[in-house]
Amino acid sequence: MQHVLGVEAAGLITRENEDMTAKEEVVFNNLVARAVNESVHRITGWCEFHGLRLTLSPATLEPRDDTETLVDLALAQIEDRERQLRFADLGTGTGAVALALLSELPNATVLATDIDAEALNVAQRNAEANGLSGRLETAQGNWFDALVEPFDFIVSNPPYVSSATIETLHPDVRDHDPRKALDGGADGLDAYRTIIAGAALFLEPGGFLALEIGCDQAGAVSALALTESFTTTTVQRDLAGNNRALLISR
Repeated sequence: MQHVLGVEAAGLITRENEDMTAKEEVVFNNLVARAVNESVHRITGWCEFHGLRLTLSPATLEPRDDTETLVDLALAQIEDRERQLRFADLGTGTGAVALALLSELPNATVLATDIDAEALNVAQRNAEANGLSGRLETAQGNWFDALVEPFDFIVSNPPYVSSATIETLHPDVRDHDPRKALDGGADGLDAYRTIIAGAALFLEPGGFLALEIGCDQAGAVSALALTESFTTTTVQRDLAGNNRALLISR
């Protein structure tokens, strides 16, 4: 109703005794009907993530609260947040993770990559809307294809749903998030294999890799890290108590 009337919560309260116009009522009822199988954020076209307002697009995954666990895990590794840091966000989508980190690291810059040009346009628009565009650079490419230099750290929320499981997801995910942002291959680990295998080439000494993971993937992804000579992995749980992010370092 706030979206239909173009008001914030306070504005809705001040108008609580007013009738909607016939046109507003039709629009409102149509949106409510859509909300059965579509998230409110998809319907309104924006969401809030880590205190930032982000525009959504059919080309991007909808950022969800669980992904803030990844942001918090990365921030916990940085003792001096005033340092000049350079990091990469692989598969940035809306730019949610990259921008959340920039908002907490005032002297950091990021290279945000994605295989989808429209997703990169959305990330850039979100950076501009939140006053962070001067520190965000975008590049189109698959995982490490667009990287040419080492970084202080790398973050990624890659696709990690097994291909056969996608059809069982709730319609607001299955039918509205882009499949390429969900499908992690037969066992859900395809992206992790590629990212972990290439990460060492693009990390500065002492750098780290932080990944969002599925709630049942901590053991499998940690095992992949060990095969690539990483020696330390730390699992972070989300607010529901599920494994949600993994820190990988040497």
